[in-house]
This record gives sequence, C-alpha cells and structure tokens, in this order.
Amino acid sequence: MKIAVVGATGLVGTVMLKVLEERNFPLTELIPVASEKSVGKEISFKGKKYAVVNMDTAISMRPDIALFSAGGGTSLKEAPRFAEAGTTVIDNSSAWRMDATKKLVVPEVNANVLSKDDKIIANPNCSTIQMVVALKPLHDKYKIKRVVVSTYQSVTGTGVKAVEQLMNERKGITDGPMAYAYPIDLNVIPQIDVFTENGYTKEEMKMILETQKIMGDNSIRVTATTVRIPVMGGHSESVNIEFEKDFNLADVTELLTNTEGVIVVDDPANLKYPMPKDAHEKDEVFVGRIRRDESLPNTLNMWIVADNLRKGAATNAVQIAEYLVKNELV
Repeated sequence: MKIAVVGATGLVGTVMLKVLEERNFPLTELIPVASEKSVGKEISFKGKKYAVVNMDTAISMRPDIALFSAGGGTSLKEAPRFAEAGTTVIDNSSAWRMDATKKLVVPEVNANVLSKDDKIIANPNCSTIQMVVALKPLHDKYKIKRVVVSTYQSVTGTGVKAVEQLMNERKGITDGPMAYAYPIDLNVIPQIDVFTENGYTKEEMKMILETQKIMGDNSIRVTATTVRIPVMGGHSESVNIEFEKDFNLADVTELLTNTEGVIVVDDPANLKYPMPKDAHEKDEVFVGRIRRDESLPNTLNMWIVADNLRKGAATNAVQIAEYLVKNELV
C-alpha cells in the first residue's frame, strides 16, 4: 500500500503525516510530495527519513492513494495525472467539491457513496465537515428544513502566514507578513475568502452548497456567516436548526452522544461546553449548548467545535483512505 502525501511540507500536509502515523495506517511505502523548492528535503515518519519528491517522480511510483493538500490550482492540474496512472486521489482543496462527477465525502455521513470507480474524491471544507457530522443523525430522525450557521474560525485555516501574523501582532511586531487585510489580534474579521456577487463570501457559499451535497438533500436550506477570530486550535460554530418534526431535548442529546465521531460536552451548571483549546489535536467533533430555540417551533440551537486541521482536513482525508482500504475499493 503506497501512499503519497502531496503538499507534505505544508500546514495540513504535516498534520496528514501525523494522523497517518497516529492511526497506524497500513501503508508499506510513503511518498512525500511537494513543490520543486522543497524537493530533497527530508521528513520523518515512524522514525524513518523520507526525501520529498516532485509530482512527476511521485506519479511514476504509482501510489495506491494520494492525499492532496496543495491548493486548488495544483489539484486541478495534477490530480487527473495521478488518477490516469491508477492512483485514487483524496483532495483537500475546493477544486473538485462541487463537480457533479466527484463525490464529496465525510465518512460518518456518506462514505457509502464511494465505489472503485471514484479516482478523485473531494474532502469538504473544514467548517462544513464538523457541522454535517452533528447534523446527519438529527436530519435522519427529525428532517432538517433550515440551518442558520455563524462560524468563529481559527487562523490556522488560512495557513502558516496567518499564524505568523497573529503571533507577530501579539509581540507588537507590525511590519511582518500579513495574511489578512487587517490586524487579527484583538480583532474579528467577518470575511473568509473573497466576496461573491450575492454579497456572501466563497467560504459561506461552500458551507451552503457542500452541506446539501454531502447530506444528499437539496431541500435543506442553509445560510451562513463565516468569521475569522484570533484563535488557534479549532473552529467554532453557532448552529440554529429548524426541523419538520418536533423533538425532545433529552433524545437529541442521547442521539448525538451515540453518534460516531461526536463528543457531547453540555453541562451549563458546571460551565462545561466545547472550546477550541479542548478540541485542539483531537479528531472528534464536540457539541454543546444544546437548547430549544424558543422563538420558533421545532427549532434547536447548538454549539459545534472541532480541530480544523484534523477533522476539518487531515483526519477526514485519512478516514476516507481507511474506508477505501477496509472496503477493498483501492
């Protein structure tokens, strides 16, 4: 089982390697891939050193699976080349997510849509992943009509440059690299990605369209406001869900408690609720502040937190790979 990690030296690629190691993924050969400037650099994996190679070398080595985290442009160009060589690509960029011919997968929600014919599989947006893991069991039981989500997203979702900007600002350094148009420390920026013609950002539109595709239900209406905050460790979301059927709060909590990949942290009397610092370096989705919306019938409020580099990116991709191996789809 040969596994290539494309973008192995980047923020998500580094976490992919860590997750592969932690989960003891059954690989026999690792192929770290990065841009030409990184070729020859060594990365460590399970106590061994591996030299970074370029795309052409990696394709010639015919990996069984390639985990991509190298940006949309690279994915559009290189993923089909890997696929033509017989490799199954799991891509973390937005390049293929809304392509009608490609599956968009969160294993706990819709892994059953995968087949041997899927040579390019899309990994959803980080904020969408954590939300749908919590929504799926509720949709199955109560049928979701509408979702209103506001996000509080970590700077790690932007990348290394954003982390540097935040840390520099904390130290009073004002002339360092800027990932954002404004300072992020002691600030909140209500823009993630570029604005589209309808006034929503691309990140907001991703959450709207991807949720419907993953859940396999275009009748679910979603509206989103995505916000960057000066936090590392994970994304948080305030989610308001209107159902067709009424619910019992205790049943909702029990349903979520018994959902694979979800940990309920909901004890207001003892000030227990999910926070990014608690989700950091964890693979689960944490849910709390579960309460009825008293302004509308059949409507629920929840607070959802997850590590955006792990479940929101690297772990989800590795879980897709695990599913492919387990079900002999590669």
